[in-house]
Amino acid sequence: MEFELDEEQRMLRRTVRETVAKVRTRSEERQWETYRALGWLEAPPLELVLILEELGYAADPTPFLATATWFAPLAGRLPEGSGTAVFDGTGRYVLDADRADEVALLTPDGVTVVPGAHLTARRVEVLDPHLHVAHVDAGPLAAAVPDLALTGLAATAVGACRRVLDLSLAHVKQRTQFGRTLGSFQAVKHKAADMHVAVERARVLTHFAALALAEQDPRRTRAAHMAKAAAGECQRLVFRHGLQLFGAMGFTWENELQLHLKRAQACDLLLGTASAHRKALLSA
Repeated sequence: MEFELDEEQRMLRRTVRETVAKVRTRSEERQWETYRALGWLEAPPLELVLILEELGYAADPTPFLATATWFAPLAGRLPEGSGTAVFDGTGRYVLDADRADEVALLTPDGVTVVPGAHLTARRVEVLDPHLHVAHVDAGPLAAAVPDLALTGLAATAVGACRRVLDLSLAHVKQRTQFGRTLGSFQAVKHKAADMHVAVERARVLTHFAALALAEQDPRRTRAAHMAKAAAGECQRLVFRHGLQLFGAMGFTWENELQLHLKRAQACDLLLGTASAHRKALLSA
């Protein structure tokens, strides 16, 4: 497998970054329309992961993640509008189930796609206020989580953690204490370095999972578990160090940091935490 991004992939990442920066102040509907019009939902696995990293970096509020990585791999197509899926056998904590136009249900008899309006979905409060999560009332369900769903959550968490790191670095470079910038203290440098290593480790494993999916590699399920576990472990370290580097400011609603910390932690909790996927690796 080739881990180095080619020029087209690097260009895609720059384009996504610039586009998201331009439209992030618009309404959720306008952002969603832009992403659909650009054809991002049709991207192959690795390119999709690059897009999701940038959307995670911006704490994207649209149903892109659920549509591209929950609905599409289960239904085998893109939805008419937005979509999501129920595939863990419980119908609990389903991403975007309260606003999806179509929902793919994994049942003992196979996959059934139903209009979102035909299901009873109750939105539940989660730590990330911009994330739509709901409990779904449906018939008999089966459990088989798509590898792409795990990889998509990992990529989103990586993007959120990268944003926390960037915000923390900008803060310690300008905040002064005892007549020196915080970034000049060795302990602060160590924390920043640990955050960087954790983000890069999770990013590499997420890219490996995407490549395994793209090439139908037999290791793709293990790779997806590894990516989800690494992203969860990354967010825990970044969460702790990011808050410490910001001090009391990191706890305030006015600070942007809390948005990205919540998004990263929500991605860890959805479809199993890091420890759950570490255990899954023993039997994968």
